Amino acid sequence: MSMAVVGMIAGMALGFAGYFGGFGAFLLVAALGAAGFVVGRFVEGDYELGDFFRPRDGRRERR
Repeated sequence: MSMAVVGMIAGMALGFAGYFGGFGAFLLVAALGAAGFVVGRFVEGDYELGDFFRPRDGRRERR
């Protein structure tokens, strides 16, 4: 499935949640979608747990 189709489905889901459930449901669906995206990338191996906790390459740690 192309990324355009995935984006369209996500937009439609957010639209339905906003229309039928209000703004709170819209935010809940958006937050759960973002969490699902991160978990999916983690399961596929694109992210590692350490990526969220160690500093970026360009940043130096202060001592």
